Amino acid sequence: MDTAAASNGRVALVTGAARGIGLGIAAWLISEGWQVVLTDLDRERGSRVSKVLGENAWFITMDVADEKQVAQGVAEVLGQFGRLDALVCNAAVADPRNITLESLDLAYWNRVLAVNLSGPMLLAKHCAPYLRAHGGAIVNLASTRARQSEPDTEAYAASKGGLLALTHALAMSLGPEVRVNAVSPGWIDARDPAARRAEPLSDTDHAQHPAGRVGTVEDVAAMVAWLLSRQAGFVTGQEFVVDGGMSKKMIYSE
Repeated sequence: MDTAAASNGRVALVTGAARGIGLGIAAWLISEGWQVVLTDLDRERGSRVSKVLGENAWFITMDVADEKQVAQGVAEVLGQFGRLDALVCNAAVADPRNITLESLDLAYWNRVLAVNLSGPMLLAKHCAPYLRAHGGAIVNLASTRARQSEPDTEAYAASKGGLLALTHALAMSLGPEVRVNAVSPGWIDARDPAARRAEPLSDTDHAQHPAGRVGTVEDVAAMVAWLLSRQAGFVTGQEFVVDGGMSKKMIYSE
């Protein structure tokens, strides 16, 4: 069955979609016939990206941890399209430098949990009535760090672990009308395709993966698109790990 035919005319809200995995998900869904609303805190970048994606992309600024902004954003989507069929919660705070426990302050901890955990709750709360009306679906972007964390990632790991628990609870609360699942990427090369081609990862990078290949945004986007499709109509309350087998072989570089 052609997923584009099954998706045509439906509307998806994708948070944190102006870059990386979120942008890849938005582009993939558009290629399958979805109308996609992108959100990001960076208005300039988001507007630029939505223009590149074409007429099926629409951008709004939103801080997912601010309930007023979430409510207003959802109202804008309904005003523009008259419906909402899917929610993809990708927006997240993740410090690539990592923060030691001794340096972790409560303000940073609270902000990470607010965006990574409270945000998906608020979005589900305000989107649920409209998703129910169309037999919609929610996909939350978690992380393998929720189960096999790296050093100095307490805030991020805690928020993503909580997001998995929230996913399971929402699946019970919103089912059977709304399906709710999580996708947990492992090591994903989230750069734009042009950057990946210009500066490929090293053989050492690839050798750390049992499958011999680091994941890409397209790997995650394809899984999200399937979970939003009618082919996944019996799937809810699940976590799908996209890590190339890393859960079987965790390696920390010196």
